[in-house]
Amino acid sequence: MGSGIAQVAAVAGYDVAVQDVSEEQLARALGEIESSLRRLEKKGRLTSEQVGQTLGRITTTTDLASAARDADVVVEAIVEKLDAKQEVFRALDRICGPEAVLATNTSALPITRIASVTSRPERVVGTHFFSPVPMMRLCEVVRGVKTSDETLARARSFAEDLGKTCVVVNRDIAGFVTTRLIVALSVEAVKLVESGVATAEDIDTACRLGFGHAMGPLETMDLTGIDVFVNASRNIHTDTADPKFHPPELSVRKAAAGELGRKSGRGWYEHS
Repeated sequence: MGSGIAQVAAVAGYDVAVQDVSEEQLARALGEIESSLRRLEKKGRLTSEQVGQTLGRITTTTDLASAARDADVVVEAIVEKLDAKQEVFRALDRICGPEAVLATNTSALPITRIASVTSRPERVVGTHFFSPVPMMRLCEVVRGVKTSDETLARARSFAEDLGKTCVVVNRDIAGFVTTRLIVALSVEAVKLVESGVATAEDIDTACRLGFGHAMGPLETMDLTGIDVFVNASRNIHTDTADPKFHPPELSVRKAAAGELGRKSGRGWYEHS
């Protein structure tokens, strides 16, 4: 997700500093960005010159302070674990200028709880981008309890500069709008497979043809990652105690076995 956000920001003309924990991770991220840009070039959506200019706007570092110190907008896109995100935001609170927008890319975690570890919760906002970021047009902009109108407006303007269409989530509920809806549907889809009612293929076909969905819930899960689904459903279930959000056993077993979807080559489907 982080490399995708960096890519679309650089394409939009922003100077981007990408920070990660190791040079190996950074090299992998740059490789993913260049590969994505070259695919867009082959499709005629970018010129070779634009690809070069975009890559020239991206710098990398393992030092969070050097990446974030002078940034106008910081987008955190690490693992979906509250304590890990809070640790990053404590550091950003010390590092960043007083006017910086501190955005968290999360699909389910409460913005208010992430913001609570900072001295400036009014400057913290959720920006839920969708994977793959260069292709998906939607961004949920999520207001925490103390997020200011100015911060919300700046985050929305930033996402729109990146070519995204924004929906504003005015109440900081677990799962926001889209994750809450897709998790509820996906939990039921997994249960139908688990109990032998229908195959993954037939469930996805039913959703595409019966509801007009571009992809079925299990296809979508393979695209974003079965582990991502399990984490998101657990986060919502923890916050709500609503059983309809509890991840089914079959999805948990698949995640534990490394059958994560497209990124591992196998999930609900085989991927070459």
